[in-house]
Amino acid sequence: MEQRILIHAPTGRDGPLAAKVLAAAAIEARVCDSAAELVRQLALGAGAVLTVEEALPSGADEALTAHLARQASWSDLPIILLTHHGNDTQPVRQAIARLGNLNLLERPVRPLTLVTSAHAALRARAKQYQVREAERRKDEFLASLGHELRNPLAPIKSSAALLARLYPDAPPLLRIRDVIERQVAHLTRLVDDLLDVARITSGKVALQRADIRLGAVIEHVVELCAQAAAAKGIAVALDVPRPDTVLFADQARVVQILANIVTNALKFTPAGGRVALSARVEGEALRVDVEDNGGGIAPAALGRIFSIFEQGQAGPGQMASGLGIGLSLSRRFAEMHGGSVEAHSEGLGKGSRFVVRLPVVVAAPPTPPEAARDGPAKAARVLVVDDNRDAAESLQALFQIEGYEATAVYDGAAAVAAVAEAAPDLVVMDLGMPGLDGYEAGRRIRQLTPGRRILMVALTGWSQSDARRRTLDAGFDCHLTKPVDFQAIVELANTWLGGAPLSGA
Repeated sequence: MEQRILIHAPTGRDGPLAAKVLAAAAIEARVCDSAAELVRQLALGAGAVLTVEEALPSGADEALTAHLARQASWSDLPIILLTHHGNDTQPVRQAIARLGNLNLLERPVRPLTLVTSAHAALRARAKQYQVREAERRKDEFLASLGHELRNPLAPIKSSAALLARLYPDAPPLLRIRDVIERQVAHLTRLVDDLLDVARITSGKVALQRADIRLGAVIEHVVELCAQAAAAKGIAVALDVPRPDTVLFADQARVVQILANIVTNALKFTPAGGRVALSARVEGEALRVDVEDNGGGIAPAALGRIFSIFEQGQAGPGQMASGLGIGLSLSRRFAEMHGGSVEAHSEGLGKGSRFVVRLPVVVAAPPTPPEAARDGPAKAARVLVVDDNRDAAESLQALFQIEGYEATAVYDGAAAVAAVAEAAPDLVVMDLGMPGLDGYEAGRRIRQLTPGRRILMVALTGWSQSDARRRTLDAGFDCHLTKPVDFQAIVELANTWLGGAPLSGA
């Protein structure tokens, strides 16, 4: 369907004649007798469109303009327009301005000219499909890369946490633990950025809006950037006169927007420099300014710093670090909220200022969340399931140190057998296991224990929305992405099981 040419010439003989010429050259074509039919066929796919000047005012121009406005970023549909010889009309001028990838052929058109133009259009279209396929493969690669990187990060993070619990009075070991945890957090953030790029380009990111407080957002941003600031002796100055301002937004994404910008400012500001963050309300919009006295931005670079994988110069003779993703993600997430991110600089060596605007301010305060039920599930039985033995055994050890009765198995079939023998209160299971994977094991466990209150947590390197949906369909209660903070699992268990009778109670 995507290699055919749609012909829309509702009057005269241009349509049938063009179809005949193209058919003789073995080029698939479809004649659309009306603008409505053109719209329907465009939705099914096309390699190019051939239309005539006189069809533009009667609906072709409107139909093509609307279709082009909706096409994907990789797509630039070729359009061949047959015009009257030497007749520069208003419809043609409008078509040139609106239709983009347009090739004008003056009538009378020689058959060879028409065939050559059609072949050129289809070759260009084929290149676009190659770009689309490359984008799809890239997204799949990034998703797989994120999964593969998260798997080893999980046992590293758990093992670092074990150091603090096993040797709480050994400062050298605690310093080592801190180094490991900082670097794991850094690697995790890089992986998350890569996956966010893949999800955004494939349209799989959905905002989780809720009433949140500006003060909580700023506190989280400062916490995320504290290590980078301390390493360079930079104190981030804050000016937030109304921290109790309520925003209706995705808190994680707003934090990400601001943290990426502040981190970028710290990166390009010399040791002992200045970075300032100010936030104020303008009507129903939030404006946040992040200003630094660092290396500044060259005028020629201002227009491209938000491009994906674009990296600035870290300093004379220094190579740029990072992936060149953070600012691009900040702008994309701001735009998803209906806002914007702008960059300003008077030039190299003169610092920079980023302005974030988000129309998310609301009047009513958020409803306080229900208090979590008290009572840790210390007596609960826990089953850890992961084909990565290091990940499973380090997590099992953490549970045991916290007073849980924890066991570990290393495949889905063993997990089902363990539940059949003695049903636990909490199952923490990896999804991507060979043989019986976590999804099917979860389904079988639910079938084995109808009506029993078991908290089932999917622990996986996959964070895409379809993975989360599949875990819920398989009977899991929640989905945590590796490397997960052990305390997050404990809090889930305490909240879920704290008020329920535990095994053996």
